[in-house]
Amino acid sequence: MGRPSGRLPCSAWQGRPVHSATIVLLVSVFLASGVEMVEALTIVVAAGTTRSWRSALEGAAVAFVVLGVLVTAVGAPLVHYVPLDALRIVVGGLLLVFGLQWLRKAVLRAGGLKAKHDEDAIYAAEVASLSHEPPPSKGRDSTAFVVAFKGVFLEGLEVVVIVLTLGAAEHRLALAAAAAGAAVVLVAVIGAIVARQLAGVPENAMKMTVGIMLVSFGTFWSGEGIGVHWPGSDLAIPVLVGIYAVVAWAAVAALVRGRRADVGVA
Repeated sequence: MGRPSGRLPCSAWQGRPVHSATIVLLVSVFLASGVEMVEALTIVVAAGTTRSWRSALEGAAVAFVVLGVLVTAVGAPLVHYVPLDALRIVVGGLLLVFGLQWLRKAVLRAGGLKAKHDEDAIYAAEVASLSHEPPPSKGRDSTAFVVAFKGVFLEGLEVVVIVLTLGAAEHRLALAAAAAGAAVVLVAVIGAIVARQLAGVPENAMKMTVGIMLVSFGTFWSGEGIGVHWPGSDLAIPVLVGIYAVVAWAAVAALVRGRRADVGVA
């Protein structure tokens, strides 16, 4: 049976079986949210340890509330009122652009042409910038509040984009939001345990994986939006993931060989 097109009521999507597309969606949202929240956590912890924990946590909480309102306000109209084919063309294009950016940076980092993300360095820079003036002796620390809010909000915006695009295009907005929420909770718990930052998280590997998945979804949905009938329907997504993974691996290998050749010549 062909995949549905046009506008569908929410009731038509209730009770759908879990397909490979849903699994890839959940993994993509979870990993992307985890990466962004690690970066946000580093900023919040720097603001808390240097200035005021209370104000930093309040700023982070307000940012999460604002992000949640954005998902609710934008996501519901997308799911209910935008025709599915048109939504998938737009979302597919956005995911291709968004995913290629993640994938390009991850390939360059893995190939040694771009410095890897260093949470220790980010933490040290944040602490240095926040230590120029002492925190107030009492009351709310506006600097800690603003820094934590800005860090969580800006990093969370990427999560919101991923949740809205992936969730709305598959009419799985609640599942996408739940996956993002699970990542946020997990990072917060681990952050509370380590009491500072998560420098040991293999962030580049996670970004590589997310980039591959986003590009795969973008290719799949762009094709469906213009009428492409993928062999195996949703099963084409894991195949696309494998193809892009091989391409990314080949690109990294080529970059590594090029660097070694340059070193040999030098």
